[in-house]
Amino acid sequence: MFASFYDQLMGPLEKKWIASVRKKIGSGLEGTILEIGAGTGANFPYYSKEKVERLVSLEPNPDMLKQAKGRAKEFELPVEFHQGSAETLPFKDGEFDIVVATLVLCSVSEPDKVFKEVRRVCKKGGKIVLFEHVRTDSKSLAFLQDVLTPAWKRLCDGCHLNRDTGSYMKGSGIEVVKEKKYLKGIFVEYEGVNPE
Repeated sequence: MFASFYDQLMGPLEKKWIASVRKKIGSGLEGTILEIGAGTGANFPYYSKEKVERLVSLEPNPDMLKQAKGRAKEFELPVEFHQGSAETLPFKDGEFDIVVATLVLCSVSEPDKVFKEVRRVCKKGGKIVLFEHVRTDSKSLAFLQDVLTPAWKRLCDGCHLNRDTGSYMKGSGIEVVKEKKYLKGIFVEYEGVNPE
């Protein structure tokens, strides 16, 4: 059910500014790319067909995967689709130049395993690019996130409003080279490098 109203729910935020963040991220990427949790394919319009050699999409939700396939056709973007979990990526070690995730790591069940897998499939010296909503530094807003998270998880496909994704990324050994905060730190754009 969540998949059927996700785009409508996110529509106002997408139009206001998330789409511009997606465009900035996607248009600068090149080489072989894995997007984990591709959802309905909201990033697809922003990848450069000229720069991307291979784009692979992983999504656990079959309804979202169906929508993503439709969006890829709409934008004539060649995408390899896989249904599966980010905790057990079905790819070879060092297979990708870049791993991308946008607004998805809030809903994975085991973020430690996800980052371990991301490091495994990303080549050494490769790039990890994330745009996520996270636990804010504001004490009052973080308290509100904590209060809302139990109900929010049930309504929104396992989404944790209060997940500190940045600490998982840093704890995994990824070298974080960029961290840009939006809306009082509720949303953060991260760029990391998989160490050699």
